[in-house]
Amino acid sequence: MPEMPSLILSEFNGLDGLSHQNVPIPIPRVGEIRVKISACGLNFADLLMTKGTYQQMPSLPFSPGGEVCGVVDAVGEDIDPGWRGTRVAAYCGSGGLAEYVVVNAASCAPAPHGVSDEEVAAIPVAYGSAELALARRAGLQNGEILVVAGAGGGVGLTAVEIGALMGARVIALARGSEKAVAAADKGAEIVLDTDEFDLKTPALRDKILTLTGGHGADVIFDPVGGELGNALLRASAFEARYMPIGFASGDVPQLKANHLLVKNVDVLGFWWGAYFEKAPEAMAESLMRLFDLAADGKIKPLVSDIFPLDRAVDGLRLIEDRKATGKVVITMQP
Repeated sequence: MPEMPSLILSEFNGLDGLSHQNVPIPIPRVGEIRVKISACGLNFADLLMTKGTYQQMPSLPFSPGGEVCGVVDAVGEDIDPGWRGTRVAAYCGSGGLAEYVVVNAASCAPAPHGVSDEEVAAIPVAYGSAELALARRAGLQNGEILVVAGAGGGVGLTAVEIGALMGARVIALARGSEKAVAAADKGAEIVLDTDEFDLKTPALRDKILTLTGGHGADVIFDPVGGELGNALLRASAFEARYMPIGFASGDVPQLKANHLLVKNVDVLGFWWGAYFEKAPEAMAESLMRLFDLAADGKIKPLVSDIFPLDRAVDGLRLIEDRKATGKVVITMQP
């Protein structure tokens, strides 16, 4: 059976559980297509998978990598053969750090023209999360104040960009000057360095209230959690929407119900991957909106780091060390 290079997780031991192996090339079944991968976007979820702590886990052994760009080279017997040769973006959940991946045909969409493979691979999870979270769940309105935590990372930076396109006043929280510049370039009106605040004091809350004339944040987009999440909740406006997107800090915030009560705050849970099963039409519509924006040059993914497959662990380590500014992408070319 023909084989392909792949980065395989054999045990839940973080990055130490990964190794490069040759494995059989998968064969598409009913409802599936096979993509010859050109680029794979990395996400914080891939790190959680290596530790066995993500919400939805494949069985060992498997390859991480949940979003790819590539060309369809084979289809299941019930799939239109016209798909062959089409450049697509696909959400696969896992299996993307390999030469080929088999995915459900419903999770694919034609890639936009004029957008590079690396940029296409950076769109589905990060931009999809930001767009669905802000538009569908939070109902972000023109002129509202959006506070984005972790604005220097992949999902946070896209939330800044999407929020600004939706007409919000965006306050971005990032660490360090390089990430601050990236957030400003994506449309943040104000950028705050979280390292300058003691999160155990009201300092960050007071700063946000001052900057907003005492109003506070209408929507809080929080992929970080921990003490930062609790500090931001204290800076919320009346009838604000607080959105926990993830917990990059490693600490899930324990929200105080009395704070929610006093300001009539909504807490809106959001996990983009759930839409693939529960509301695939919403995911597909969101991706097509995003691809139209990308084709028109209205959004442009910041791909900050590109590594070949044999250095994929280096890319994952950048995310683990929180040193990536923007998106880390793995290519199948040496």
